[in-house]
Amino acid sequence: MPKKLVIKVTAGADAPERCSQAFTVAAVAAASGVEVSLWLTGESSWFALPGRAAEFDLPHAAPLPDLIDGILAAGGRITVCTQCAARRAIEEKDLLEGFRIAGAQVFVQEAMSDETQALVY
Repeated sequence: MPKKLVIKVTAGADAPERCSQAFTVAAVAAASGVEVSLWLTGESSWFALPGRAAEFDLPHAAPLPDLIDGILAAGGRITVCTQCAARRAIEEKDLLEGFRIAGAQVFVQEAMSDETQALVY
C-alpha cells in the first residue's frame, strides 16, 4: 500500500458526486494513517474559501466541512492550483487556515515521489 496518496479533484458543485468522492477518499485515507495531499483545481478551488464548503450539499454524503476538518486533523495537506486560483482571483490571504496555493511543479513532485499513488477525480 502506498505511504502517500495524492488526489486531484477537478470538480466542484458542477459535478457533486465526483467532488464528494474525492473528498471522501481523501478523508478516509487520512484517517487510516495514509499521508494525503488533496489538490483543488477548477471549480473545486472555491472550497478553499470560508463558507463555500458549507454551501455544498449532496444527499447521503458526508458534509464537506467535516471531510476537510478530518483531512487537516490527520495531517493532510490541501492545495489550490496556482492557475485555478488566479483565474478566480483567489489569493493566499483568502484561503481557509491550513490551505495553500501551489503550482504544477509541486504537484508533479508530490505525485512522482516513491511509494505515492495519485488519483484524479
